[in-house]
Amino acid sequence: MGKDAKGGGKGKAKQTGGSEEGGAKGKAKGGKAADGLGTCTYVKARHILCEKQGKINEAYKKLQDGWLSNGDKVPPAEFAKIAAEYSECPSGKKGGDLGWFPRGKMAGPFQEVAFNTVVGATSPPFKSTHGYHIILAEGRKN
Repeated sequence: MGKDAKGGGKGKAKQTGGSEEGGAKGKAKGGKAADGLGTCTYVKARHILCEKQGKINEAYKKLQDGWLSNGDKVPPAEFAKIAAEYSECPSGKKGGDLGWFPRGKMAGPFQEVAFNTVVGATSPPFKSTHGYHIILAEGRKN
């Protein structure tokens, strides 16, 4: 797990459970943060992939206008509709659903963002070798 394990301890200890925040930061270096960020083995995610930055920004604006700018989480069904409309990845037909994937399967920045996005949260657009992405994290497990 080497270099990936560091990503979890950068003060992004957002809690999804009921444990106190101080506990998660101390445990992160041991490899098992209470929130699972940066330490889990599998992530379940949806994504939108666009070759052009303008198109991904358009999709993100829809997510912002509908939910994110109000502080709301994007419902997976709604994210799926936008993925079906905008995504240029074959997964777009399935609402951007990538299912569960293990650490090491996805390329660099995609893996980094997928494994460090809190469950239920949507990442801002980012660039990878394949183009521009937005990720919705749906779950994590070891």
